[in-house]
This record gives sequence, structure tokens and C-alpha cells, in this order.
Amino acid sequence: MKKIVVIGLGIIGGSICGALTSAGYTVDGYGRSAQSVEYALQAGYIRQRATNLSEYDVVFIAVPPQTTLDYLRNGKFKDGALVMDICGVKEAPEKAVYESKKNYRYVGLHPMAGKETSGISSASPNLFVNANLIITHAKQTKEADVAEAKEYARAMRFGKIVECTAEEHDKKIALTSQLAHIVSNAYVKSEQVIGCDGFTGGSFQDMTRIAGVDEKVWTPLYACNRKNIVHELNGLIGKLTEYRDALMNQDDVALSDKLKEGRLIRENIKRGND
Repeated sequence: MKKIVVIGLGIIGGSICGALTSAGYTVDGYGRSAQSVEYALQAGYIRQRATNLSEYDVVFIAVPPQTTLDYLRNGKFKDGALVMDICGVKEAPEKAVYESKKNYRYVGLHPMAGKETSGISSASPNLFVNANLIITHAKQTKEADVAEAKEYARAMRFGKIVECTAEEHDKKIALTSQLAHIVSNAYVKSEQVIGCDGFTGGSFQDMTRIAGVDEKVWTPLYACNRKNIVHELNGLIGKLTEYRDALMNQDDVALSDKLKEGRLIRENIKRGND
């Protein structure tokens, strides 16, 4: 059986360990925090603490963006090992891999799963059940390596698996994840948030659920996808300006048209997900 190691024992790395262990794989963990390693051991997520990464046939990298890039450029991995990162951007890691000219196989992953909390205490072997997984590939990517990545994905019980290029991933994720977190984070800065207890319902909860981003993690993530995020922000600001102008000009026809347009788009999205 192939030797598997997970680098980084936070919520995602810990969940990868737990899910693969539950599926019958033997998994070791590699993390800087002794507490995280001990937690993973006590929870039964890992067999042991890894000490030599070059011993492993399969490597999952589940650490922040800049640390991910450092491992991909400078990691001492076994020749021919399958190395997969779960970074929330994919062009920068892919570039790091092929510039490093290391002799390992690479497949980019992005699990669309998580919680509002972080750390291994939030990890779960069931975190990925029916979640979406994005697999990115370049011209150098071999079909056999993607097939192996899918084998582990099925073991972790992912639902829909989408394959695309790193460029397409970063454009889409700028909208579906990164912009959404920025909007939520900005939304809670209204002065009306103070004393709003008792005035909130599902809409407020939905809008604020992801406002509590960890700036130490998300700032470098945004920095790796700056161009695409700015493009989406400019588009959103332009559309919000149209709503504002309709309200200021007391143009209820224009306001109704804008609302209808958004409703119809949302209905199409919902039909596509059903």
C-alpha cells in the first residue's frame, strides 16, 4: 500500500487524514504544532507523526498559500511521488511546481468545504461528504495522476468533481468564494450592526456567516489572485451603483428591472444545481 502523508493539520488537513483513515488508508501527519499532531493521534486520524517527507508516495499539502509555494519549490519529496496541494488559488502553485523542475508528479486540488471555525479541533472525517472538489491540470498533467487523485477523492466521499485549468479555477473562485468573503466582511462594517440583535433573521445570518475571515490566511490568498478579484470587485461596484442610482433618482421602473434581472439569474442558477 502506498505511504500517504498530509502536511498541515488544520481543519482541512485533519479532515483529509480522518477521511482517508476511515476509508482504510494508512496516513501519517506532518505539522509544526505538536498539539495538532497529538490531537490527530488521539482522534485516530493518523498513524504517526511523519519526520521524513521523502519516504512518502503520496503527499497532500494543506497549509497557507505562501507555505504551500515554499513546499512545492523546495520540498524534499520522493522521486515520482504524487504531490497534491489544496490551496485556494491554483495558478501560483502550478507555476511554482513547473519552475522548480522537481521530479515529482503534481495535481492541484481545491475542496469546496469548510466551516466558520478553523484548526484541527474543527476537522471531521465527514467534512467532504457530497462536497464539490476542483481538480486542476496543466499540459504536463498525466491522466493517470488525475485518476489517482480521483481515487482518493472518492474515498473521502466528495460529490461533484470538476476538472479545469488553473487559470479558469482562479477566475471562477474569485467570484464564488473570494469576492463573497470580501462582501460579507464589508457588510458587517455598517454602523447599524451595533444593537441589531432582535432585528436579524435568515438574510442577515446568510450575509454575515463568512465575515469572520482570518486575515493572516486570506490576505496572502487574495494577493495570489489579485487581478481576478479586482475584476470581480469592479463589476460588483458597477452593478451596486445602478441600484443606488435608481433609488436616488426615484426611478422605480429601473429598480424593478434590476431586481427582476437578478431574480431570473438566481432562478437559472438554482435550476442548474437541482
